[in-house]
Amino acid sequence: MKLSSSLSKITVVVIILLCTFVSSNLSWGKDRWKGIVESDAKGYYAYLPAIFIYHDLNFGFFDKIEKEKYYNPSFYYDYRSGANEKIINKYYCGVALLELPFFLMAHFLSYIQGYDPDGYSKLYHIFVNISGLFYLFIGLIYLSRTLTIYKLNEWQKSLVLLAAVFGTNLFYYAVVEPGMSHVFSFCCIAMFVYYSKQFFENYEKKYILLLGLVLGVVILIRPINGLIIFSLPFIAGSLNTLKKGIATALAYKVNLILTLMALFCIPFIQLIIYKISTGSFFVYSYQQEGFNFLSPHFIDILFSYRKGLFLYTPLYLVATLGLYYVLKKSKYQFFTWLGFFVLITYIFSSWWMWYYGGSFSSRVYVEFIPLFMILLGISVKKIQQKIPKYIHTSLIIILIVVCQIQTYQYRYFFIHWSGMTKERYWEVFLKTDKNYTPVSKLID
Repeated sequence: MKLSSSLSKITVVVIILLCTFVSSNLSWGKDRWKGIVESDAKGYYAYLPAIFIYHDLNFGFFDKIEKEKYYNPSFYYDYRSGANEKIINKYYCGVALLELPFFLMAHFLSYIQGYDPDGYSKLYHIFVNISGLFYLFIGLIYLSRTLTIYKLNEWQKSLVLLAAVFGTNLFYYAVVEPGMSHVFSFCCIAMFVYYSKQFFENYEKKYILLLGLVLGVVILIRPINGLIIFSLPFIAGSLNTLKKGIATALAYKVNLILTLMALFCIPFIQLIIYKISTGSFFVYSYQQEGFNFLSPHFIDILFSYRKGLFLYTPLYLVATLGLYYVLKKSKYQFFTWLGFFVLITYIFSSWWMWYYGGSFSSRVYVEFIPLFMILLGISVKKIQQKIPKYIHTSLIIILIVVCQIQTYQYRYFFIHWSGMTKERYWEVFLKTDKNYTPVSKLID
C-alpha cells in the first residue's frame, strides 16, 4: 500500500501514539496520576464506583474518599448536589457509560496487581486517561471518514486532523483533563456528523437507527449538546436534500420507531438513577445555576481575554474562513452553518458562568470541532494557487505551534485558569521560561 493512500490512517495512529506518550509522561508516574480525574471529571466518573463498588447512588462514600483516603487540597472537589432532601451527583452519567469498559479493566487489574480495588487507586485514574485517548482515536477515525466524503485527499485530511488535535483545545482535554466530558462528546458528535452525511448521501435506513443511538448518548453525556441536531440542515447540503431525507426517514417506519425508542431509552438511564436516588424521575441537579438568555456574553465567549475561543485557539477562527468558499458554492450551506454557530454561541454564552470556570479557551466548543474542521478542510481543498496555498498552510502550522505554547502556558499556570485580563495576557504572551513568575501565581 502506497504511503499516499494511507497517510490519514498513519496520521491518526501517530497522533494517538504521541498523545499517549505525553499522557504517560505527564500523569502516569509517581503521584501525578492523582490529578487525572479532577474537577467536573470526578462527578462524571463517580457513578462507576457508586454503582459497582459502593452500591450507593447517594454517594455516601464521598467523605471517606475525597476528604480522608485520597485528600489533596489541590484537587479537592465536591461534585454532589441535592434534590428531595437526598444527595445526588450534579453531573450526568453519559461519560461514565463510555468509561465503563475501562473501569472494569482497571477494577480487574487492581485485584491482580495488588492495588486497592476501591475505584480510586492508581489504575482507575490511568484507565480514565486511556478511555479518553480511545475515544479521541474513534472520533478522529470518523472525522477522517467525513472529510473523505467532502473529497479531501490524504495529504489534506492529514493536515486537518493534525490541526483538529494540536491546533485546538482538543489536545488539552484528551491529554491533561481526559476525564472531562469533551473528548467523549467530540467522539460521539464526530460519529453523528458522519452518519448524518452518509444518510443524506445514500438514504440508507441503517443510518437512521445509528443516528438515534449516537444522539441518545450525546444527550446522556451532556444534554445541551443535543443542539447538534440543528446542524442537520448544513450537513444535508441543500434544502431539497434535507426534505428528501426527512421524507425518507418517515417512510422507514420501523427504523424510525426503533430510533425514537433508542433516543428515549438511553437518556432515560439518567432518569432511572434519579428515581433510585431521590424517588423522582425528574431532577434539576444544577440547582441555582442556569441560563440568562436576556444577557448573553456573545462577544466575550469568542474574543475576550478571559476565555475567548478565537483568542486562545485562533485556529477555530481560521477554520471559519472556509465559509467564504461555502458561500461561493451555496448560500444555503453558508447560512445554515452560520445559523448553527450563532445558535450554539448564543446559548453557551447565556450560561450564568459563560466562561465555564477553569478551562483552556472556551471548552464548550471542543465537541463541535468536526463542524469547524469541515470548513477548514474545504479551505485546504479549495485554495489551489501556489502562494495562497503556502500562506494558508503556513498559517495553520503557525497556529498549531501557538496553540501548543498556550496549552503549555495554561498547564503550567502562565495563563490563569479563570482570571486573565488584557494586561496579563500580553505580559505572558508566548513565554515559556520556567524561571519566569507566572501572573497566575501572582493572582492566586
